[in-house]
Amino acid sequence: MAIQRMLSGDPSKSAKLYLAIGVISLVKAIAVRKDRERFRTELVDAALFIGVGVALQKYSQLKAEKREEIESQVPDWLAGVAESDAAKEGVRSLAKRQFGGEPEPEPTFRDRAKDAISGR
Repeated sequence: MAIQRMLSGDPSKSAKLYLAIGVISLVKAIAVRKDRERFRTELVDAALFIGVGVALQKYSQLKAEKREEIESQVPDWLAGVAESDAAKEGVRSLAKRQFGGEPEPEPTFRDRAKDAISGR
């Protein structure tokens, strides 16, 4: 999975998914502990998934803190202006132009399967 795709969307959801996969892999490692080679590979997999999950969780927290910091810097008069729907749309379009457009939507399971089959 590309890093940009991993960081787009909601990183806290992705973090939970990676942590869950890591825990499952850890349980698998415990189940095959008598086979040293499989135990090592499952343990490495678990460590990688848990590590990525923790990193995404930290990224999610950092992203939320930065968003709060930016929102706190918006002047009160500007926040008051953006109460109407038209003003909100204007602020959104200005932000999209300023910050490079909308974020890319998360790919669906079908898209991921097509990418895996096509070798991308």
